[in-house]
Amino acid sequence: MNKKVEVEQGNTASIETRVVWGGEQVQHPYNATQTPIVVSAAYGYQDIDAWYDVALGKQPGYIYSRMSNPTVATLEAKLCDLEQAESAVAFSSGMAAISAVLHTFLATGKRVVSTRDSYGGTNKIFEEFLPRMGVQVCLCDTLDTEAIEREIARGCDLLYLETPTNPTLKVLDIQRLAAAAKRVGALVVADNTFATPLNQNPLALGVDVVVHSATKFLSGHGDVLGGVVCGDESLMAQVRHYREINGASLDPFSAFLIIRGIKTLALRVRQQQASAQALAEYLCGEPLVESVNYPGLPQHPGHAVARAQMRGFGAIVSFVLKGGMPTVTRLLPRLQYAHRAGNLGAVETIYGPARTTSHVENTLEERLALGISEGLVRISVGIEDTADLLADLAQACAAVREELAREAEAVVRHPEPQV
Repeated sequence: MNKKVEVEQGNTASIETRVVWGGEQVQHPYNATQTPIVVSAAYGYQDIDAWYDVALGKQPGYIYSRMSNPTVATLEAKLCDLEQAESAVAFSSGMAAISAVLHTFLATGKRVVSTRDSYGGTNKIFEEFLPRMGVQVCLCDTLDTEAIEREIARGCDLLYLETPTNPTLKVLDIQRLAAAAKRVGALVVADNTFATPLNQNPLALGVDVVVHSATKFLSGHGDVLGGVVCGDESLMAQVRHYREINGASLDPFSAFLIIRGIKTLALRVRQQQASAQALAEYLCGEPLVESVNYPGLPQHPGHAVARAQMRGFGAIVSFVLKGGMPTVTRLLPRLQYAHRAGNLGAVETIYGPARTTSHVENTLEERLALGISEGLVRISVGIEDTADLLADLAQACAAVREELAREAEAVVRHPEPQV
């Protein structure tokens, strides 16, 4: 359906209600209470002229599911409601959504400004793929807002923001940077995956295009891939055209799973970020830990900005272990209530080092250049009981400390002979 999804005017319901009802206050076929999964590849018409009008977007309807699908359209409408956007376009994965936005609005001779701290796949687009197209890429120190503003002023066609960043949890001042971009006529894109629409709405802060990896918190159950892009219809029409021709469309069953997952987003994130705060505070006092990254900590460099632009601090915590990867390999296998996997946003807690999760596409040298230590571990906090998660992490850390102490004592008792 090549037309914008209208946001309901005067909708004063809370976001906790809108995650359930957004985009779904319609009459479904057969009076179903849930969005149906429409798996037809094509849609037929007796009236050839009507078919043509639908194909041109002059009339509502569907002609081919690579272009539009009723189940996918419901997901797009729900994201419009949650991000208060005029239009949305769904994709087969988060990276498909990010790639489509960057390739839609950038071309030879254009200049994009972003930060060094971004998801590894996004960083690869900046470092590897866009330069092949003749796009000039400028990646700035994430915490140096003035340096980012200077680069924007030097010339910028697109400003790309990710906040909080993956996996370092740095926070960017969206409103300030968006204003700088607007002064030079640049398009502003923001990845809102970590914050979710529950905690942050970048469009209200001056951003033009919001992207989500729906694989993560939106679906919330680790069983589906998807991505969504939101913004004004004038922009989304261009993104939609790119998707139609390049083909990274979301399938209807995945759309259904994401719709179902979003309905519990508020309940899940409320518990997840409460536990995240508790885990972050525990880690600050853990002797094995060198540093902790979580915007909810008062000592976090972006705490004040996060308080101003976010309604909650999210469910992701990262920390750096002393001793690097050898300590990581000791700690993670001892956790009882955790997957060791390359995903986030699920109901189960997930632990993983950057080298096998967010930045698996990057070499060791590239990760170190990005400021990502081999000892950095990302926790995607699940919905389990907070006390159980704390006890689990504490027992794992205690076991590693005891093992290291025994090994150190053995070295003292039986030092290696000097040659």
